[in-house]
Amino acid sequence: MHELSIAGAVVDTAIGHSGGRRVEVVTVRIGSLRMVVPDSLAFYFEIVARDSLCEGAELEIDQVPALLRCPVCVHEWDPAPPPLSSHGIEPGADPLLPYFRCPACESPRSDIVSGDELEVESIEVRDPEPAAATQAH
Repeated sequence: MHELSIAGAVVDTAIGHSGGRRVEVVTVRIGSLRMVVPDSLAFYFEIVARDSLCEGAELEIDQVPALLRCPVCVHEWDPAPPPLSSHGIEPGADPLLPYFRCPACESPRSDIVSGDELEVESIEVRDPEPAAATQAH
């Protein structure tokens, strides 16, 4: 349910940078480690955007996969559970748990390279309607 508060922050950010113009598209980058459900975020975005400059705006979500790096051996890996093989679960793998220990050297330390993002990447706004030209007399 934290998608509701994220949607509110996205709408506030977009409005704050819109210069008072109607927002047409908001693009957000969300890392997989943030555990945000895209459909829930889109649902709450629509609700929070009502009666604001973001009403009717399209929400584009750029999902960023997780990538970790071992500070000991510099190996990089995706912590997501390994896919099931045609024979079932890979030996020694738990099909439900991410793996944060380095698979190369078993170090328990890891640095996040990507997957922790949560940012409004861009907004598209509607240009203001041109003012009616005044005629010179």
